[in-house]
Amino acid sequence: MKSVIIFCLFIMIMVIAQFANAQTVDDVIEKNIAAMGGKDKLATLNSVRMEGNLSVQGTDVNIVITKLHNVGMRNDISVMSTENYQIATPTGGTVFMPVFGQASPQPMPDDQLKSAQTALDLHGTFVNYKEKGTQLELLGKEAVDGVDCYKVKATFKNGNVTVYFYDAKTNLLLKTSTEGSANGEKVDVYTIYSNYKQNADGYWFAYTTTNSRGQTDFDKIETNIKVDEKIFK
Repeated sequence: MKSVIIFCLFIMIMVIAQFANAQTVDDVIEKNIAAMGGKDKLATLNSVRMEGNLSVQGTDVNIVITKLHNVGMRNDISVMSTENYQIATPTGGTVFMPVFGQASPQPMPDDQLKSAQTALDLHGTFVNYKEKGTQLELLGKEAVDGVDCYKVKATFKNGNVTVYFYDAKTNLLLKTSTEGSANGEKVDVYTIYSNYKQNADGYWFAYTTTNSRGQTDFDKIETNIKVDEKIFK
């Protein structure tokens, strides 16, 4: 009888421990927001300018990314003596890539635009996410390069679906994955984030990002600078 009681107590402890360690999607998101400085800190971020370099098959590509909170994002790309740009706003997007032979600006492809629009909110993509019409689903855990991560599926109001991978220990974002298209075929468009550091104003950023094109290293990230909205037109 005593052994039965002990066994039952053991089972109860295991069940309680499981519930104690269980994570909800809100737990994962709140911990990530805290790791990035917290809601109050993020609410003071209104603009960002990131300067970096991407090396593609031995060719250096200079990149400048400028964002203005919920207004627009512009990527300026200097490569092979050409000046290229990509612009995304809440209402549309434009791409001009003379390096690929484009003679004039073209509308940004729909899947690329929807993905870019999810990054326009500098105060935190998932801060007050329900009010923004975003749906989140915790898909369990999955390893990213050997790191245990929580896997969160986000369905945005504009129809974009992206999966986010958060480091289970640091709570920082390690990877995003969304569906795109190339030459008429569906492809996985992913980005891996690393080398997190605080800039001079105390905001956290991943100073290194990696995707199918290669690795981008940012050497300068300025925040709350004056940005002329005309650059998004």
